[in-house]
Amino acid sequence: MAVSKFQEFKNSFKTDLARPNRFEVDISLNLSRVDYDGIQARDLRLRCETAELPSRTYATAEQKFGSNPIEKYPYQVQFNDLNLTFVVTDDMNPKKFFDAWMEAVIPSSNYNPKYKIGPGGYAGTIRVTQFGVDDFPTYKIALDDAYPIAVNQLDLDWSTEGHHKLTVVFAYTYWRQVVI
Repeated sequence: MAVSKFQEFKNSFKTDLARPNRFEVDISLNLSRVDYDGIQARDLRLRCETAELPSRTYATAEQKFGSNPIEKYPYQVQFNDLNLTFVVTDDMNPKKFFDAWMEAVIPSSNYNPKYKIGPGGYAGTIRVTQFGVDDFPTYKIALDDAYPIAVNQLDLDWSTEGHHKLTVVFAYTYWRQVVI
């Protein structure tokens, strides 16, 4: 009996499909000053509402050799910024935490940037874990030397119900896959 194209497609999957709503974000930060009103980076693990598995791209240069068409050649790896959105509790502690972290990067008392790494450095590691439908980790990455470069505004509106969602944009040196 012949197998239909649909059945062939269906049989090509050995496991279930990955679900975008099964993830966890963990921020490791060795900066004790970023502990505002009792909230710490580990407390944000379950408050991250949206995250991304970041991209890795190449910067390319175009080159033409002889009569061949123009080709692109990679010369450098590029990492795009990471956007994470957090649910904000009524005490506003997630907002206070990220404001304090931003303050640790460039203090408003003198606007002189601090050192990114080393003792007292402001950079940390962000780990994003994807879970399978069985709730076991299936994919994990670590973003090294990560720090916030933007803490987006929270809009206030008398006519809106719901809760605040705070988007924080992070820069990092590179990301790597972590063996599970």
